[in-house]
Amino acid sequence: MIATLWDLLELTLRWLHVITGVAWIGASFYFIWLDNSLQDPPEWKAQQGVKGDLWAFHGGGIYEVAKYRSAPAQMPGHLHWFYWEAYSTWITGMALLMVLYYFQADTYLVAADGLVRQPWAAVATSLAYILSGVVVYELLLRSGISGRIPLLLGVALLLALVYSYLAHMLFSARAAYLHVGILIATIMVANVFIGIIPPQRAMVRALEAGREPDAAAMGRAKLRSTHNNYLTLPVLFCMVSNHYPVLYGHRFAWLLLVYIIFVAAAARQYFNLRHKGIHRPLILVTCAALYILLALGVAWDSRPALAAGAPRVSDAEALAVAAEHCAGCHSAQPSQPGFVAPPAGIVLESAADFHSYANRALVAVSSQYMPLGNLTGMETQERELLLNWLRQMSAGGAVSSND
Repeated sequence: MIATLWDLLELTLRWLHVITGVAWIGASFYFIWLDNSLQDPPEWKAQQGVKGDLWAFHGGGIYEVAKYRSAPAQMPGHLHWFYWEAYSTWITGMALLMVLYYFQADTYLVAADGLVRQPWAAVATSLAYILSGVVVYELLLRSGISGRIPLLLGVALLLALVYSYLAHMLFSARAAYLHVGILIATIMVANVFIGIIPPQRAMVRALEAGREPDAAAMGRAKLRSTHNNYLTLPVLFCMVSNHYPVLYGHRFAWLLLVYIIFVAAAARQYFNLRHKGIHRPLILVTCAALYILLALGVAWDSRPALAAGAPRVSDAEALAVAAEHCAGCHSAQPSQPGFVAPPAGIVLESAADFHSYANRALVAVSSQYMPLGNLTGMETQERELLLNWLRQMSAGGAVSSND
């Protein structure tokens, strides 16, 4: 009963996180599109203080949207604000992190060969990792280089490499990708909480008091909003990456992550320019080519190869390990509590079964994604034995149980 309630709690938090995330991303994309799509208003609107306007058709009606240079002649009685989407996404995301990784740190957060081995220390390190990244971003943003785009991108690339590598040194491979995503998402929420909403409220107070608002502060708020727009796609990738051990289990996983982050952010540039009427498909073509190049490289590098002098492993030896650590879930009738059918329909009870899924099993076992959370306590030598057998099998050299 407790296990079922825990699973339902995880489901509920994940569902809420997706719902609030969709609302936040939708608002972010919409307002960037709106700002970039505004046209010069007719003279009579300009005389009323309108900076730009837009006409749109949606939901069976025509909408007219106008953006003022500072304020309308009379402030409205009700002004809509957009921030709870961001806060709710972060709150549900952190709650999900606690349920999945903090409360089960020894299973999902701690890496067997990582720098941090104790669950409580891993949780403390996780929080410090996230907080430090936000502080570094704030210092960078306030240093004055935000207007020097090439320098800013260079420093951002360096920091991304450092934090990605650090995450892989501190946490399990699966948790490392997720932590980079959480760090970026926390920076985005901090942008809203620290640098966007306060200047907006100050602007409203100034307008209501008949004072000139701080244009520089609003410019900085706009810059943070733009940063959030470019960071959205990288965060989404990190959030779904835990389903793909072929990437986070790679020997250069930390480098692949940074590569994908910058390709995703660059792809967003095409859409932002397109909203302004600037059509540059070469950006998307280049990003697609870079991603395909990465995919081909990862596929080539994942080819199974036996290490020189690696011992030959018989089917009987490997299947004995598999029976203890794999068959509990991946059998026709799983014995692992909570499973009524083999995950993804994958049955691993015989050598023929493993032959059908040899390459996928290699990735899952080598990345320590399987056994899930190492609940069965697979030892290092057992893992290596199974990996050697799978490499033999993938290379066409599997031996029989009679050898």
